Amino acid sequence: MTRERVLKLPVLEIFGPTFQGEGRAIGQKTMFVRTAGCDYHCDWCDSAFTWDGSEKPTRMTADEVIAALDKLGSYDYVTLSGGNPAILAANMAELVTKLKERGVTLAVETQGSRWQNWLKDIDQVTLSPKPPSSKMEINFETLDFIVSQLDPDKVTFKIPVFDDADLAFAKGIQERYQPDVLFLSAGNPEPKATG
Repeated sequence: MTRERVLKLPVLEIFGPTFQGEGRAIGQKTMFVRTAGCDYHCDWCDSAFTWDGSEKPTRMTADEVIAALDKLGSYDYVTLSGGNPAILAANMAELVTKLKERGVTLAVETQGSRWQNWLKDIDQVTLSPKPPSSKMEINFETLDFIVSQLDPDKVTFKIPVFDDADLAFAKGIQERYQPDVLFLSAGNPEPKATG
């Protein structure tokens, strides 16, 4: 007797309805599914709890995630965030497929470090390659591939900017990919204690 493998997602929180606060979809009413895990550990990460072990995820099937969303109320737009939801393969693909079957518009937020085939089914992909202040190294070969696979009308670039080097990085992204709009997110370093 063979047992069917049950795919589960590492979920940190499911919340909403709320409004998207960043990028092209700013003001869009959405539900959020925040997954655990990230292949980056940005120096100034505002969501380190998604990867640093300080919060433990709940392992949920796609059906359990949808049931949790349904419990929050009616919705037609869901944002998948993290961490980096693009590190999740078949388990995320199952959730994407089931939500699309229900007619839900899907958005995802990722730094563009991993390709997953399910990204083609996402209605709004926000790519946020991390600038020098993150102390992370961008693999432009991977990012180039991801951009080449997606419909440009469904891609938004969003760059956090903390300093002049980050602004120069953002200009380089604009030149390399020529997006119709490039969103800059002002970095907010913690205030330094003074004397």
